[in-house]
Amino acid sequence: MDEELRTLTERLRRESGGAAPYERLTTTGDHDELAGVLIESGQPLWARELAAFRLGLAGDRRAFEALVLLLNHRDPPRCAAAAHALARLGDPRTARAAAALATNELRVAYALHPVRLLVELRAPESVPALITTLRRRLRPHDPYRRVALACVEGLGALGDGRARPVLNDALAHPVLAEAAVHALARIPRQR
Repeated sequence: MDEELRTLTERLRRESGGAAPYERLTTTGDHDELAGVLIESGQPLWARELAAFRLGLAGDRRAFEALVLLLNHRDPPRCAAAAHALARLGDPRTARAAAALATNELRVAYALHPVRLLVELRAPESVPALITTLRRRLRPHDPYRRVALACVEGLGALGDGRARPVLNDALAHPVLAEAAVHALARIPRQR
């Protein structure tokens, strides 16, 4: 069993009280039934999350909108599960949605998982979105250091030379300096 699926099902079992509807959603192979949970009114959040996650892992694009909403949720475990499913969904809209969430200053407190998803996707939108997000986090007294650190590490993992200037700027921030050194070392030198 996928580790993220195991973690999600344990969390949602507690949240749902392990009721019969929970058991049904964890065992059904009927994608139409799972998709129905996403559009049926009155469904609890745990049911929508479980249905969207399972559809996402199966590559069923009907899960896309629900997963994007969960990626921007205030609860970090929901965001992490949504990012995991979105990375496996294979929907071409995913990178654009993750970039929009990562660069939205009004929701920056919830940008950590969209940033990590962009790194995993390695899409054309990834580097520009991470550069934009990191540049904004380099302001004095910015409270979102975890987001900044994820950007620095992600830009290093992506190894794109366009990140060099913002990573050089990150060297001046004690919390980010060591990670920035490592990230810069991963970017090939131009000749």
